[in-house]
Amino acid sequence: MASETQQLQWNVYILECCDGSFYTGSTNNISKRVASHNKGTGSRYTRSHLPVTLIYSEICTDRSAACKRESEIKKLSRVQKKKIISQFLNNECR
Repeated sequence: MASETQQLQWNVYILECCDGSFYTGSTNNISKRVASHNKGTGSRYTRSHLPVTLIYSEICTDRSAACKRESEIKKLSRVQKKKIISQFLNNECR
């Protein structure tokens, strides 16, 4: 029987902080992770940029894929990040 962690989906996400900056991370429980960011226990960066809002998420096949995609997104410029966020939001509204 697979463990509970193996059954959860891995996600890469982008948060928008109160100052308009972006934070990118990965998790297997996105709602719990966003809540922990907003409680100030998610990461050192977001702790000083509260509140945060989830503006992008992407499902990955496993933890390794999520970590690789997180790294790819972190290397993008702000303009490139805005482009993938915009495409995501446009698809969500359909």
